[in-house]
This record gives sequence, structure tokens and C-alpha cells, in this order.
Amino acid sequence: MEFAFYFASGIAVVATLRVVTNTNPVHALLYLIISLIAVAMTFFSLGAPFAGVLEVIAYAGAIMVLFVFVVMMLNLGPAAVVQERSWLTPGIWGGPTVLAALLLAELLYVLFAHPSGVSIGHTTIDAKAVGISLFGPYLLVVELASMLLLAAAITAFHLGRNEAKE
Repeated sequence: MEFAFYFASGIAVVATLRVVTNTNPVHALLYLIISLIAVAMTFFSLGAPFAGVLEVIAYAGAIMVLFVFVVMMLNLGPAAVVQERSWLTPGIWGGPTVLAALLLAELLYVLFAHPSGVSIGHTTIDAKAVGISLFGPYLLVVELASMLLLAAAITAFHLGRNEAKE
């Protein structure tokens, strides 16, 4: 499992560097999705499947769909269509495809290298242990974070709403 950790971490670093160095937002989004999936694989290799699943569902799923919709909403007309066609050439899929194939090969290696009944020396942290930690010794921090998020949501609502014209 040490190999899986370093391999997924290396892919996450490479994909994140491509996110930062890319000037095209669509290309950066592709590499960001690969980076988030690699971080989830890193969590899985550390024995934290709950954190890995949350990473895939919350970040690679929901937030990335939101980013893609924002990029789609910023369509500025026929000039943007021509520009998008030049951006979406078949060559840009090469890098993310290679990194995703490497992550798939790592997943298959981890799944089939050890028989299902053999322990690999890691303790698994399940959702119950995370819940007990969050609502036990860290209850005050969780409540403060929830109040901060509530204040941010109320502020965003008031700043974003349209004032009724009289």
C-alpha cells in the first residue's frame, strides 16, 4: 500500500501542476478532476475510505460539475464557440487520459494484489469513528464552522439579491 500512496500522490502533484500552469480553463478543469480523484486514491491507500468517498462525491462530483456549469454559462456567443472548438482538439485529452489510466491501473493493482481476506497492516477509519471524533472532542469547532458557513450564506444572499425597484 505504500506504493499506492506514493503513486497516487505523484499523480496528484503532476495534475495539480498542470492545473496551475494551464491558461485554458477547460484544460485546467480536466486536470483538476484528475487531481481530486488522485487525492481520493491517496485517502484510500491510507486506510480512510470515508474521506476518500467524501472527496469523490463532494469535490470531484458536485463542485466540479458546478465549475463546468459556470464555464458553460460564460459562453459569449459565436466567437466563443470558435474558440472552444480550437481548445477542444483531441490532443488535449491525452494528458488527463494517461493520468486517469494510471490511476485505474493503480486501483486494479490494489484490488487484485491482495486477496480480500488478507489484512495489509492498516486500520480502517469508518464513518462512525469520524462522527464520534467530530461530535465528541471537536464539537465546539464543528459548531463554530457551521455558524461561519451560515453567516457566509446569509451574506451571499444579501449581496446577491436584486433590490425591488419601486
